Amino acid sequence: MSSLFILGSLITPGIGLIFWTTVVFLLLLALLGKYAWKPILNAIKTREQNITNALASAESALNDMRELQSNNEKILAKAREERDALLKEARDAKESILAEAKTKATKETERILTSAREQINSEKNAAISDLKNQVAALSIEIAEKILRSDLSSDEKQKALVSNLMKDVNLN
Repeated sequence: MSSLFILGSLITPGIGLIFWTTVVFLLLLALLGKYAWKPILNAIKTREQNITNALASAESALNDMRELQSNNEKILAKAREERDALLKEARDAKESILAEAKTKATKETERILTSAREQINSEKNAAISDLKNQVAALSIEIAEKILRSDLSSDEKQKALVSNLMKDVNLN
């Protein structure tokens, strides 16, 4: 029976126990409401605001990164365009330098050929002039020898001509 009594008292508590349990519970609720829940709720609200601010900052940072990436792509595209323009300019400069060098080489070749032709012509004219002078000198010598010799006989004339021919062949 004693076990039934303990069991019965636990199953049906007394009015005093219910009263004091309710008083302690309400007192605990009041103390927790005044000293614990407000700071806890304030901490939760602060934490929630911090999380919201962090999410907004992360979104802003993500947008900034996207904008920076877009700017970087634009800068890279512009740099590629500038590089291509510089390469084209360098190719054009190379081609113009080569064309100019070819033109100069052609002009120099023409100038050298013209100079060589002029030199050949002047040397040819000098040789012709020298040949004319030699022919004139020979003609004068022949005339002088003819005048010195006696031209009265045919034999002397033939001897003179054969002597002159020997001299001419030797020279």
